[in-house]
Amino acid sequence: MAKQEPNCEGSSVVSDLINFLNASPTAFHAVDEAKKRLQNAGYEPVSEREDWKLEAGKKYFFTRNYSTIVAFAIGKKYVAGNGFHIVGAHTDSPCLKLKPVSKVVKGGYLEVGVQTYGGGLWHTWFDRDLTIAGRVIVREEKDGSVSYSHKLVRIEEPIMRIPTLAIHLDRDVRDAFKVNTQSHLLPVLATSIKAELNKVVAENGQADSDAQTHGKKSNERNTSNNSKHHSLLLQLLADQLGCEPEHISDFELQACDTQPSVVAGATKEFIFSGRLDNLCMSFCSLKALIESSESNLEDETGVRLVALFDHEEVGSDSAQGAGSPAMLNTLSRITNSFTADSKLLEKAIQRSFLVSADMAHALHPNYMDKHEDNHQPKLHGGLVIKHNANQRYATNAVTSLIFREIARNHNLPVQDFAVRNDMACGSTIGPILASGVGIRTVDVGAPQLSMHSIREMCAVDDVQYSYEHFKAFFQEFSHLDEKIKVDA
Repeated sequence: MAKQEPNCEGSSVVSDLINFLNASPTAFHAVDEAKKRLQNAGYEPVSEREDWKLEAGKKYFFTRNYSTIVAFAIGKKYVAGNGFHIVGAHTDSPCLKLKPVSKVVKGGYLEVGVQTYGGGLWHTWFDRDLTIAGRVIVREEKDGSVSYSHKLVRIEEPIMRIPTLAIHLDRDVRDAFKVNTQSHLLPVLATSIKAELNKVVAENGQADSDAQTHGKKSNERNTSNNSKHHSLLLQLLADQLGCEPEHISDFELQACDTQPSVVAGATKEFIFSGRLDNLCMSFCSLKALIESSESNLEDETGVRLVALFDHEEVGSDSAQGAGSPAMLNTLSRITNSFTADSKLLEKAIQRSFLVSADMAHALHPNYMDKHEDNHQPKLHGGLVIKHNANQRYATNAVTSLIFREIARNHNLPVQDFAVRNDMACGSTIGPILASGVGIRTVDVGAPQLSMHSIREMCAVDDVQYSYEHFKAFFQEFSHLDEKIKVDA
């Protein structure tokens, strides 16, 4: 298929993606940014803890654990039993997460204990300017009562680094850089001497003013936290949150690169960024849903839906992962809001379609033998349809046809990928949702290089193509599906 040149709108889509990436150092922040965009577009929040009172022609969203978000727009002509048009992606990326006890002191240094999350290229984390971001549970006391709140936190400036060993002390490093993830990946926070001189909260959990300003219980909590985490780190977090260190009850934090996402390359054709896998697909699907549902729900008979799940990088088996009942529950609750006939859900699922959107492996010019000759996705080549006979991807001839027809109708390029027979194949949320829900599924993704590195890259054109393809899917699937005579 001839490749369409991106239109002038592309630059605004790409700049919007850059803003989204820079606002989303963690899955929690990505969900928060998505939530803001949905609310600005008129989407109403609903709670899984409450009954839903939905109306045709309106738009809704909910979050689960604040790391998964599901948004949907109900067509004005929707009736129970009609299908769902879904794009699914994920919010998480490989990273280093702080351990429950992160306090490490070695050789006169304060280090931060971390655990690896997902299958990261851990050697890329060395010699980067790192910081910390995530969520914190803050204890709040008012009028004698106690409550706990979830707060997002992000320290903007670099506060940590994982230094490599000098080549003079490891002459074999040129042959192989082997990372011991337990002993080599600890970020250095400070030296013990400087931490002692600049101490704000004493290591024993009681600063000079604590005895005067806080009671015994506060001091006990502070002592407990300081035995688990460096007081210097707790003070940095407290300063960002506007609370006292002893009010920090717990947290889920991770190390983050401080270098911002940028449009780059000699001709400004690339995006250099962390977390492109899979925030790029999350952004494109979210933007497509929002903009496709701004004004043309009048003739829509189905429900347009985006689900951005957490924990894909570790298998999706969690309460907020794609392996949970979240998707099936969502389809059931929407259907049941319009009917008391539970059998209509089964009918709706057979009329539905899922685009599993996860970044794809572009051909690497320095490792061309890693791709089969007939399946070499290129940057600027459009979305990649992923195939695997062993069902590591959920694509089949029918689902591939549907996605290609949408591309053909809009002169959008598409590519194909199948892994070499002598190599292992990764997987996505596609097979998980296809088997768990029983929904027709196609696996696709924009091509990228450096997948799972701390710093990845993709093409500007493919961001535009992805957004346009997803938007066309939302707008046209209802009409296209009527022409597909399979299982009739």
